[in-house]
Amino acid sequence: MKIDFGATAADYAKHRAGFPSSLFNKLSEYGIGLPGQNIVDLGTGTGTLARGFADRGAYVIGIDPSASLLEQARQLSESIELKVDYRVATAENTELPNASADVVTAGQCWHWFDRPRAVQEITRILKKNGSLAIAHFDWIPLKGNVVDATEQLIKAHNPAWNMDGGNGLYPLWLQDIGEGGFREIRTFSYDVFVSYTHEDWRGRIRASAGVGASLTPEKVEVFDQELATLLETKYPTPILQVHHRVWAAIAKSPQSNS
Repeated sequence: MKIDFGATAADYAKHRAGFPSSLFNKLSEYGIGLPGQNIVDLGTGTGTLARGFADRGAYVIGIDPSASLLEQARQLSESIELKVDYRVATAENTELPNASADVVTAGQCWHWFDRPRAVQEITRILKKNGSLAIAHFDWIPLKGNVVDATEQLIKAHNPAWNMDGGNGLYPLWLQDIGEGGFREIRTFSYDVFVSYTHEDWRGRIRASAGVGASLTPEKVEVFDQELATLLETKYPTPILQVHHRVWAAIAKSPQSNS
């Protein structure tokens, strides 16, 4: 299944709820996202993490391979007068100088990387005693909830999609960074409920890997109409409270960093 979030960049920018401000508050307790820090945000997409850090006074470079997503990110940043340096590049080859970042972050994207190579590149660009933060903000399917029903509908339209049934926890990522020599690895998670109108939830789902990023526009339209009917029938309340989980892993750069 080929994934191209650029194909759904407009929906992605408009409907994908950014990380909640509570995450930035929590990360700051660990010394991440402080004013004046040089932060590199990998897989920045439409810049949700990058803007959050810039808003708190950090100098942020947002890296993504998709020029169309970065264009949306630029528009979002300019609309609230935040300065972020967006660059087309990859997590495996950022083209940034050695030991140039105080913090490297990756939000909602670690699974798309060549992870061992990304770990090497992060190690290269982090300063001594720099920090890495990998963060996720996932919808949580529980039996009978709107997420569960939505995932079943995505599967019906796109059997190749296999990202359903998640619990928002990522133990494998800890193995990745542990094997890369990262130190003082810690994690935290907590649950939040995000309010969506029916229209916004449909937009959010169109912007997902299993729909707008992998189906043809015609198939997306058919899916979207079926989702609209499902919501009206089974979840008629005008504002949906959608279960999400915030999860983050944070670590210090390997000792060998110069």
